[in-house]
Amino acid sequence: MAKKKASPRKFYGKLKGSYRQKSVKRRIEALFLDNLGKVLTREQIIKTATDPNTGRQPENWHQRLSELRTDDGYTILSWRNRGDLKVQEYLMPHKRKRRGAGKRVRPTDATWVTVLKRAGYACEWQEGGMVCGLKEGEIDPVGGGQVKLTPDHKNPHSLNPDADPGDPNQWQVLCGRHQVTKKNYWDTTTGKLNTYAIVQFATEPEKKRVFRFLLAYFGYTITKDGTIRKASK
Repeated sequence: MAKKKASPRKFYGKLKGSYRQKSVKRRIEALFLDNLGKVLTREQIIKTATDPNTGRQPENWHQRLSELRTDDGYTILSWRNRGDLKVQEYLMPHKRKRRGAGKRVRPTDATWVTVLKRAGYACEWQEGGMVCGLKEGEIDPVGGGQVKLTPDHKNPHSLNPDADPGDPNQWQVLCGRHQVTKKNYWDTTTGKLNTYAIVQFATEPEKKRVFRFLLAYFGYTITKDGTIRKASK
């Protein structure tokens, strides 16, 4: 009988001194390069990303981490592509960069101005009938830090990589927090909905509705004292 292949052993990294690089992305990059092949946690990344002069924790560290993958070409693994990693654990296996990184299509300057005017120079993310509406330079009331507006291709690049940089209808304005939210909603490697992340972002009442739906779907009930039982036929 063939033996089950063992999962790779995990070694956890650590902060090596104070990270004082000028930008959030470069501080995070230095942390990963100090811990090649080792697992880093969300808490370690946030501590490294924190401004060494002001002590302010950035709300956009997820976006800077994503840019290390997409713009700089680093391989950074998470629970989505390595099964032994937990949610909010990350690993850079090597420091090699992919060729062609950072060449994703962006709107032309004229298109971006048109999109900004259409959006009223504010984030267009909509959820639950509400528009985000945060503007450049404002303080994000959820994550803190100054808002930076960026162009977002309405359809995931994995589904439509050939976005027209001159067509304003293919682009929208998003703040950093909602850029990250959208990336978490979509698995960029497959173009499919990441249902796990969607539930993570949901409110507590929505999570409870999903929980009850799954109980009913799999044939279980929950009593008033919280006991889960198989529903009788």
